Amino acid sequence: MDEKTYALAQDPHALPGLPDDFWSRFTSRRVSVGGVAIHAVTGGDGPALLLISGWPQTWYVWRFLLPSLAKHFSVVAAEPRGLGLSDKVDGAYDTATLAADFAGLMSELGHERFAVVGHDIGMWIGYALAADFPARVERLAVLDANIPGVLPSPPLFSEAALNRRLWHFAFNRLDSLNERMVEGREDIYFGDQLASKGATPDAIPPEVAEIYIAPLKVSRQALHTCFEFYRAIEMNIALNARRKEQLLDIPVLAIGGALGLGDRVGEQMKLVARDVTALTLPGCGHYVPEEAPKETLDALLPFLSAL
Repeated sequence: MDEKTYALAQDPHALPGLPDDFWSRFTSRRVSVGGVAIHAVTGGDGPALLLISGWPQTWYVWRFLLPSLAKHFSVVAAEPRGLGLSDKVDGAYDTATLAADFAGLMSELGHERFAVVGHDIGMWIGYALAADFPARVERLAVLDANIPGVLPSPPLFSEAALNRRLWHFAFNRLDSLNERMVEGREDIYFGDQLASKGATPDAIPPEVAEIYIAPLKVSRQALHTCFEFYRAIEMNIALNARRKEQLLDIPVLAIGGALGLGDRVGEQMKLVARDVTALTLPGCGHYVPEEAPKETLDALLPFLSAL
């Protein structure tokens, strides 16, 4: 691994594109939760707000939102186990385990009650947190993902455009062939994933894609654990079948990119929650916090202001 890649993977302070005063306002920390270190960037003051990033990304997805959110909230931008600077442990990667990690993280940081915003698999985890820890989650915002088991999965043989966006679900669930195929070709595989889901191929610029891909090159274990989220999908479907039996009673904001999952985000949340506000952002792909940060903030701040 070259020196630049190592720095991008291991040192949040080396990341470009942040305001000059960012690290005077925020702190990077690894917090032990049940023996697993969860990495989070924290800052701000006010009611607690947990931001959960998705696959194959890191806390950096929230960089455009963090300075504004920290004016109103005690913000915790955290990475699931297996991604970013969180521990790459063997074991469970189902949403019950991941939700418990984040509930424990917030306890360790002194936050008993909090709101949650989750993008991509962070949306899976956010829903699980709200369902499994109803006494702790006050509000939930979810950004552009399909939650396994809530709506029917797209057919195996989908039309070409849909297949181009979703084929990784099957590939990522392979037992080890995917790891052997991707090792040494991380830039090709993950670069293509990041380029194929935005409104345009450069919605995630190459220099930003490099930041997300760097931690996946650190070790074979990092590559292994990044696929574990998808290998747990069958378990998540079963977990969500039980969760759906009790509708969420908290307010939910569902945001989709019109060129991502669009209205489907709100449609699925209306199946699992009583009070859902749905919003679809025109011209936006899957990467809502990065492609449409202003529009995302304009939606989040009023929604969260009731905390």
